[in-house]
Amino acid sequence: MALRNATRDDHAAIRGLLQDSRLPVADLDASAIDFIVAVDADALAGVVGVESFGDVGLLRSLAVRIDQRGLGIGDRLVAAIEARAATQGLRRLVLLTETAAPFFARRGYAAIARDQAPAAVHASAEFRALCPASATCMIKSLESAS
Repeated sequence: MALRNATRDDHAAIRGLLQDSRLPVADLDASAIDFIVAVDADALAGVVGVESFGDVGLLRSLAVRIDQRGLGIGDRLVAAIEARAATQGLRRLVLLTETAAPFFARRGYAAIARDQAPAAVHASAEFRALCPASATCMIKSLESAS
């Protein structure tokens, strides 16, 4: 299983995996999301992205193909996107999740009230419209990782 930067050629497969995982895709074309993909035998096995807002990143679109779950791919993707975010000068990552709060809590993310998220991410489509108000908002500092 190899991790690599997503390319334009990955776009359709990323969209398909996100749709299969019931994650938002409405703003993929308009957003500046930096994706990392996991590839197994030239097939997309997983994806994660980060959308930057100043020194804060919005972690987005973590998805692993159903037949590849439980193999640590999600862990590897999150570690890779955190490392990339830190090297790009992001100090914190914020995310919204309806289903994966325990997964992210085990990786050091803390639940916060949505209105306590850094103001910069409130302008994102994900915060404004794509994720329901019931989604759990979580945050992690990357400063110790840089």
